[in-house]
Amino acid sequence: MAAVATTWSTRLTADEERQARALLSRAATVDGTEAVSEQAVHRLGGESATVHLLATSDGVVVGYAGVEPAHDGHPAMVEAAVDPDHRGRGIGRELVSQALERGGDGARVWAHGDLPPAQAVAARLGLAPARELLQLRRRLDEPPLPEVPTSEGVVLRTYAGPSDDADLLRVNAAAFDWHPEQGSWTQREIDERVAESWFDPAGLFVAVDSRSGEMLGFHWTKVHPESNGEPAIGEVYVVAVDPSAQGRGLGRLLTVAGLRYLSDRGLDAVLLYTEADNVAALHTYHRLAFERFHVDVAYAAGAHTYTGEEG
Repeated sequence: MAAVATTWSTRLTADEERQARALLSRAATVDGTEAVSEQAVHRLGGESATVHLLATSDGVVVGYAGVEPAHDGHPAMVEAAVDPDHRGRGIGRELVSQALERGGDGARVWAHGDLPPAQAVAARLGLAPARELLQLRRRLDEPPLPEVPTSEGVVLRTYAGPSDDADLLRVNAAAFDWHPEQGSWTQREIDERVAESWFDPAGLFVAVDSRSGEMLGFHWTKVHPESNGEPAIGEVYVVAVDPSAQGRGLGRLLTVAGLRYLSDRGLDAVLLYTEADNVAALHTYHRLAFERFHVDVAYAAGAHTYTGEEG
């Protein structure tokens, strides 16, 4: 079997990007969960702060890792994947080890789905869980969805186009100032998502003050198309409420409006992601009958003992 070489790049070539995307697709099919986040996929192309690490064998990309550098007090984040046909060769361990070293003190690596091979790599490198991101799901037909609640002085509408973008970014930054990925959105993140085939302005709900017209919060929904035999599913993609508007029931209002929209699209189920320690969000979602489906774990330097096999 040919030797594996690793190389760093600040920008992938068109062929490297194509191969990396194909690798991630194959990994997702085999693993039953996405190998890296949507944000990491967007960062494969064009200019970004992400640095890329490729593992190649005979010129073929067999492993990928991306490092999002530390910023605004948040640690560097690593995401990695190995082609299913090349696992069991220590490629995953080598990619993660190099990527964490590149990320510096406090760097973390995501294990999407926290699958056994990822746990083994983490244990072999002496990493321990530092953060958990839960995926919750519920059916849209049972239990029945509640009616959209009202909030005095609040008008609910949908996305009006680019004229809303500055306010979307303002509310998002205020609502997620604690979040290392979501809180750093710029106009680029909006433009990329508006350009996606799944984007529907009728599925981006905005709550505004009835007197001032000021945006108070929003709920951006998403529809994942049928894939690998799995039916299409909706997503509570982003729910953001300006901290100054907390206590007015906007989180529930916006969430229910989005759920009813997804139900009207004929979808059977919906998913969402939330931090495991976000007590307020979990309370809202549990009241709406969401249940835990799986977990993504971010690992960082710790003290585990290696057992098992790795990718």
